[in-house]
Amino acid sequence: MEQSPDHAGEVARLAAGDAAAWEALYGRVYPAMLAYADRRLGAVEDARDAVSESWSRALAGVERMSALVPVPEAWLFGILRHVVIDQQRRNYRTRDLPVPRLIEEPGALDGIVLDEEQADVRKAFARLSERDQELLELRVVADLGSEEVASVLGMQPGAVRMAQARALDRLRGHLATLEGAAT
Repeated sequence: MEQSPDHAGEVARLAAGDAAAWEALYGRVYPAMLAYADRRLGAVEDARDAVSESWSRALAGVERMSALVPVPEAWLFGILRHVVIDQQRRNYRTRDLPVPRLIEEPGALDGIVLDEEQADVRKAFARLSERDQELLELRVVADLGSEEVASVLGMQPGAVRMAQARALDRLRGHLATLEGAAT
């Protein structure tokens, strides 16, 4: 995948230390990075720490960006993925595994009732393999294209698209099983 002129210019501005380019990238990517890390780590504070560490590593290694990936978002998510894996390993070694957060039903004042379908989707998603979950999170939560996900996961873009289709088929199968059990 070649850099588009827009990405090439952005990468050059980032490498030159252009504060406005870094601020624009941060504003564009931070929410998706935080959502991805939160889903992978299960604790908001751990997710914030992982995202912060990723930005620190990005700033320290910016000269390598253009040589490694053509799109800044893919480069950042690649860094974040490694930081998250490191955090998961530390959590495992210290047995400080995050406790999955229970999704609490909003109070009456919130005016929102959780839909049963959302709960079924969450249950079905939880039944997917870690690899399927990560792939779908990068495609949907992080909104990365198949080329960017391929770069993050070390796959070919076509393999990402095929794996995504298969993961979605498995998700649909799990949903059908849950719906069948409810009737």
